Amino acid sequence: MLDRTKARITEERSSKSAPMQDADVKALLASVQEVVIAKGKAVRSLAAKDAALDDLKGPTGNYRAPMLRVGKKLLVGFHPDTLESLLRG
Repeated sequence: MLDRTKARITEERSSKSAPMQDADVKALLASVQEVVIAKGKAVRSLAAKDAALDDLKGPTGNYRAPMLRVGKKLLVGFHPDTLESLLRG
């Protein structure tokens, strides 16, 4: 999908060896305007200022992966159609 949309990865981080911390996520939220949260087949969108840290966590208490910032949007969790739509702009 990344090749097809010609997306460029500027930073990559392993959720296993270097998991996101609260401060990292707060900084990420401050850099975007919208957050798109994917939980299974459900996808919801909200303003970044309205997103709570707990909204971005999964059932284990860890942050959902992947987290992808595309422009001023942050996709949290995996949903292939939403990801492709964001990458295509």
